[in-house]
Amino acid sequence: MAQPDAFETDFWKHANLRKVWDDIVPGEPRKTIPYTLTKDAIELYCASVGEDHPLYFDEDYARASLYGGLIAPPSIHILLMFACTPADDWMRSPGTVNAGQSWSYHIPVRPNDVITLEARALDKFIKRERLFVVHDNVFFNQHGAVICSGRGWTIRPA
Repeated sequence: MAQPDAFETDFWKHANLRKVWDDIVPGEPRKTIPYTLTKDAIELYCASVGEDHPLYFDEDYARASLYGGLIAPPSIHILLMFACTPADDWMRSPGTVNAGQSWSYHIPVRPNDVITLEARALDKFIKRERLFVVHDNVFFNQHGAVICSGRGWTIRPA
């Protein structure tokens, strides 16, 4: 499975292809793409957020731990959210504000796991003249086991 060399950082790119408020249909599954999480991606993520626990880098330490091998930090779901969605996904819209989120972590993600995402908008509503979307996200590994699941609230651009 081909992996992009780098993540797109221009959030305005493809903005004209993204769904606007009126196009978001609660219950409709979002288009997602599988992603193979590499050891390099884990290390880059850890370096970016200042994470230095040996469970994420030191194979001997991780093998001797209760995890039996290298794992990724739970917060890597942030990277996975973007890795598993195409550039034209509505969650990537410039001007979107994170209004809150709640995540449950089930099993660790490991190097070379193939991650899939099932995601959808659950609801959308207007409050104080702001456009809100409630969304649900569940990440799975290649064995169909749930890695993490979460619900979030975003304020959408008009």
